[in-house]
Amino acid sequence: MAKCGLDGHDRGVKVVARALRDAGMEVIYTGLHQTAEQVVAAAIQEDVDVIGLSILSGAHMTIFPKLLALLRERGAGDILVVGGGTILPDDIQALKTMGVAEVFVPDTPLDNIAAFIRRAAKT
Repeated sequence: MAKCGLDGHDRGVKVVARALRDAGMEVIYTGLHQTAEQVVAAAIQEDVDVIGLSILSGAHMTIFPKLLALLRERGAGDILVVGGGTILPDDIQALKTMGVAEVFVPDTPLDNIAAFIRRAAKT
């Protein structure tokens, strides 16, 4: 799980990380102010199945495409990418079209996030 760019609001990502941990998943939170390059490098190094990116800054249409391109360039395009944050419905559809598996908006039940990851992750 990561927070990219200048977005400094990390309460939500920490709540989701804890819920996923409590659901039996191993969670690595890379912290605030990460670049897409740092997130991809950490994901490859840790051999993760899923990247969860939380964006509240409005930069999702810049950061997600970059992250997805980097994953493909580095041979890690099979890593499932999910997102969360305040993202408009039209942007959610555009993100899904480019390869983001799911986008969770505020107030998504935490059990739904864990259930989706269990179903979608190829583990």
